[in-house]
Amino acid sequence: MVGLKTLTTTQLSTWVQQAKLLANQGQVAERIPQLALANPDLFAVHICCASGETYSQGNTDCVFPLMSVIKPFSLLYLLELVGAETVFQWVGFEPSDAPFNSLEQLIADNGRPRNPMINSGAITLADKLPGKDAGASPAGSRPKGDRTHELCNWLNQLTGCHLKLDEVMLASVRSSDSQANQAITQYLTKAGSVKNQDVALDTYEQICCISSQVEDLARLGLLLACDSELIQPQHRRIVNSLMLTCGLYKASSQYALEIGLPMKSGISGALLAIVPGEGAVACYSPALDSTGNSVGAIAFVEALSQALQLSIFG
Repeated sequence: MVGLKTLTTTQLSTWVQQAKLLANQGQVAERIPQLALANPDLFAVHICCASGETYSQGNTDCVFPLMSVIKPFSLLYLLELVGAETVFQWVGFEPSDAPFNSLEQLIADNGRPRNPMINSGAITLADKLPGKDAGASPAGSRPKGDRTHELCNWLNQLTGCHLKLDEVMLASVRSSDSQANQAITQYLTKAGSVKNQDVALDTYEQICCISSQVEDLARLGLLLACDSELIQPQHRRIVNSLMLTCGLYKASSQYALEIGLPMKSGISGALLAIVPGEGAVACYSPALDSTGNSVGAIAFVEALSQALQLSIFG
């Protein structure tokens, strides 16, 4: 008998310890000052099963920004609001073999983002989120717009989560002044993919700073793992497919082969893995590999998937 329901706490402890050892091979993200302060020894995992059973271990009280792990959920939100036909007029659904913040690929693709899981695609979709413009306030600071608030509210109401914007992290992201994301947004605007470059980039930075604990992230994952009346089944399938093929950036095909689960990572060290029909696995381990994926979290999910035969490919 295999599957998530057969997991034991002994197995969980073993794989967590193995993952923590392997995490020493990674490096905490340094581009954003607040992320650079993260303790690389932290490790947290929370697993929500469709049956209602949960498993939890490690530093589960840690609050961390979702960063790019929010991308599947901004996509899901827009799919529910406007439908797949409209969304895929804005972005493509092809995998990328370039870095997640590649301007060169965007230029080669004539300003059409390759998929929603890389920065160009996520910035384009951030431009389309409902809500008022963020606007500029006195002293040149940018206030919190209500697009992020509306996305948070929607997700919290659907899942019972406690997602919220981390203002300290947002200030740190803004201070880091990402030239790559600015150049991408400028090119998207020039190509007509984005209407307002300031609002698009501001919204993108805000939604990446939505923060949670691993339990909340696993609850979000259940939206994608299980049939429910809350989400249209075809939209859940679309998001899972894109996570499988694009969710771990240029390493996505490697891990589709080795792990076989829809997954999404973020440079905070967050990782979400979906076990369709069975549940969701959320991890937090800040040390990253050269691609930008969490070393410890990937190692944990790989051990879990192989031992319990979770791959969607059988």
